[in-house]
Amino acid sequence: MMESFQVGVDIGGTFTDCVVITEKGDLIAAKSPSTPPHFAQGMLNSMAAAAERIGLPLDQFCARIKVLTHGTTVGTNTLIQRRGSRVGLITTKGHEDIIHIMRGSRGIDSRHLNQLVHFPESQKPIPIVPKRYIRGVSERVDCMGDVIVQLNEKEVERCVDELLLLGVESFAVCLLWSFKHPEHELRIKEIIRKRAPKLFVSCSVELAPKWGEYERLTATALNAYIGPVTSNYLRQLVEQLKKTGYKHPLQITSCGGGSISVDRAIEAPLLTLDSGPVSGVTASQYLGQLIGCTDIITTDMGGTSFDVGIIAGGRPAYNSIANVAQYEYFIPKVDIQAIGSGGGSLARVDAVTHTLRVGPESAGADPGPACYGKGNTSPTVTDADVVLGYIDPNNFLGGRIKLDREKSLQAVGKVAVEIGLSLMETAAGIAKIAEFKMADIIRKTTVEKGLDPRDFTVFAFGGAGPVHAGVFARELGVRKVLIPLNRIASTWCAFGAATADILHVHEQVEIQSSDFDLARVNSVLSDLSTKAMAQMKSDGVKSSSVELSFSIDMRHRGQINEVEVELPASFFQRSSRLNQTSLEQLTQAFYQRYESIYGKGSSYSSAKLEMVTFRLRARSATPALKLLRKTRRKPSASASARTGFRSVYWSDLGKATKTPIYDGSLISFGQQVNGPAVVETTDTNIVVQPKQVLHVDALGNFELHFGS
Repeated sequence: MMESFQVGVDIGGTFTDCVVITEKGDLIAAKSPSTPPHFAQGMLNSMAAAAERIGLPLDQFCARIKVLTHGTTVGTNTLIQRRGSRVGLITTKGHEDIIHIMRGSRGIDSRHLNQLVHFPESQKPIPIVPKRYIRGVSERVDCMGDVIVQLNEKEVERCVDELLLLGVESFAVCLLWSFKHPEHELRIKEIIRKRAPKLFVSCSVELAPKWGEYERLTATALNAYIGPVTSNYLRQLVEQLKKTGYKHPLQITSCGGGSISVDRAIEAPLLTLDSGPVSGVTASQYLGQLIGCTDIITTDMGGTSFDVGIIAGGRPAYNSIANVAQYEYFIPKVDIQAIGSGGGSLARVDAVTHTLRVGPESAGADPGPACYGKGNTSPTVTDADVVLGYIDPNNFLGGRIKLDREKSLQAVGKVAVEIGLSLMETAAGIAKIAEFKMADIIRKTTVEKGLDPRDFTVFAFGGAGPVHAGVFARELGVRKVLIPLNRIASTWCAFGAATADILHVHEQVEIQSSDFDLARVNSVLSDLSTKAMAQMKSDGVKSSSVELSFSIDMRHRGQINEVEVELPASFFQRSSRLNQTSLEQLTQAFYQRYESIYGKGSSYSSAKLEMVTFRLRARSATPALKLLRKTRRKPSASASARTGFRSVYWSDLGKATKTPIYDGSLISFGQQVNGPAVVETTDTNIVVQPKQVLHVDALGNFELHFGS
């Protein structure tokens, strides 16, 4: 019987990554340049490159794939480029301007410090739904779910016809309090389907049935905005994969931390936003379980951005509100914080302050850094790495791409003249600014959650992450840096896609104050369980393989912000039911969680509590993966692993030194490399700063330790 494969593909802004897991536990990684706007071609190219490494033609390779999981950025790019569909929005009469009014913050937070400080200079985003495409219809439901005004169907029909005449390409339907009474929204959907059966329709009750009309409406509108583009892409991709020989249903990574069926992704493409970076957290959680590491800061540095995730106590940090293009929207997702600081981030001298700035603008995949030779003459972080000697221009991505060092020298030199520093000082400054920005976003992300970064291990991955991790991690004072699974580090998000469990997140708002009604609580949990099992059944998943985990968003009565409290499995008897003792334990768990975020003594036990949102995560594990472990230790890295020496500039030493270069594939379990040194793998480099030591563990992970 022929060996089958488990495959993950992740599309990034610069490269498309593919990871293949064999039945024996071997890992094969491949990269190919992303191909915007035709991203499917880049995906097939990366799969073809992986097939070539295995020694198979693409059609035979695809025929032997048992699970293919894909992380797509089509929805994200559609939003960034403002190339979404023309959306017709139907809402409750009198509430037509919600999406234009927004919240008072306009979606600006501490991540946009300049706009926050100079708030009057900030602007609202260009509306994704102009007012001429918004219609209000007569209907009204109260906060208890009782119908006060019946839906005026004649008015709905007239509004739909008007919007169709205006040329809308999709519909968003979001009514006031519809999450308490979904029938009106679903009836409007039926009316639209009769008149325009091929148009994409997004209903808030099917996507974000939560309290908070602005965020719910925004989620619905964004889903409709990216829906036609994303769904067309996915349908075409499925057809192309069939032609290559792939026989099974395609899975799509979601922002919730797992994968969903392609059919669900077509219905709710909003779930695919940020799914690529989330896959890095998924992979890190999986590896952390294998090596007994439960507190992890995930750092993904690619060509365009630097993404940070947190795993505390073995559990990823979640968020129920996301922000894109200043629009805040409801979606249950793994919390990812990102800044524009990648290998392609552009460096420039600020004309007013005459200081060096790096990012957030990026050269992207095309034209890319100056050293790519595609016409860009402005320096990027990658160009600085080439100038410093961190990257060998003749051995970039294992020699598959040749870089033009002279163009990097010219680009960095131009900025050096402008700012009045030497070439090497300027290159080191570009790298240092990027690294300090990374340390800053990590510090904010952890401290804002009541966590101390010094208690964590940093997982550094992505094409550029291991190059800079030695500096930004040292600034944080973390325990150590782990570059996962050697050569797989630069394709870590694709590995996360390949190992992602099938995951669906279901939510239901049921606001109630303490003393809590046990029967009412259990009724909501039962409804969520029924919904989750029905979804899994439609995906072809056996009920015996489904694992359910529950949480409730709670708060002190009178507060706005909520805290998610997990319900441990021990809380439940059979049939996922709570008892009175469980409710008391839940209350104590809320106080503990609240004080871990806001500080000891910050909770108020005399105040009443409220339950707001009930949440269920239904998970079905992917096939178990066997990673090969080494059993024999070897002494410190032998001379055979050293490929030579290169002049590398070290800012800590203030000079360039003759530095040993190592082939990462030749460094085995138990060996170590003392800094300063550079370890090269096929897809990334690990820069070992002075006074740092690199170890290799039994799974092939590189561990970077800090000296005094």
